[in-house]
Amino acid sequence: MKIVNILFIFLVQNICLIAAAQVPAGYKGLPYHEEGCNKGPQLIPGRVELAFYDTGGEGVAYHDVTPENEGSKLNHEVHDYGSHWRPGIPASIAFFRENEGVDISYTKDWADFNHPNKADPKVNQLYIGWQEDGEWTNYTVNVLKPGKYRIITIYGNKDNQAELWINNHFACKLLLPEDTGNWHNWAQATIGEIVFEQEGTQLLTLKCNKGANLAFLDFLLTEEIIRN
Repeated sequence: MKIVNILFIFLVQNICLIAAAQVPAGYKGLPYHEEGCNKGPQLIPGRVELAFYDTGGEGVAYHDVTPENEGSKLNHEVHDYGSHWRPGIPASIAFFRENEGVDISYTKDWADFNHPNKADPKVNQLYIGWQEDGEWTNYTVNVLKPGKYRIITIYGNKDNQAELWINNHFACKLLLPEDTGNWHNWAQATIGEIVFEQEGTQLLTLKCNKGANLAFLDFLLTEEIIRN
């Protein structure tokens, strides 16, 4: 009887682990899909592009305190110093997902590359900015290998007390270690560690506050979980 009980506990624990690895029941968001960008869940290990948050709209795929995409709004404007829609930049980049609430822009010659950076983002890199307290974005990801991951990013400005959640459960805090002095001065850093207990399709939520421009999160496997 004791052996049976031990086996029962073992099975329950593993069923719970498997259940925890699934996208939460009732979640109506879907992986972002656009030709040439992303064609399904973003992969871990690998890079999660933050502009490729799920589709589904406000309250499902994201929460933003303003209904407008502030980045696209700015890129439509022309000022005495010029247009934010830079010459030669396609509209698909300058006004990426402009009808949604998440605030997205791209790295520009005169804003991001006219001064030395500690780490240069790529040209025309999409990033989320104009962050306010309590905003979040969801990402359906496919974890190929369970284990511990180091999280690396390129960011501008200062720490925004961000967190990552897995399947609606808190996973880790993110720390941007230095104030770069400006939204468009960029640095690279390891900003946290996260553990994915199971492989498979899961929901990753980035919760953030005011303070930073963030382009992507790189997940580097440092310790794989091997299950017998």
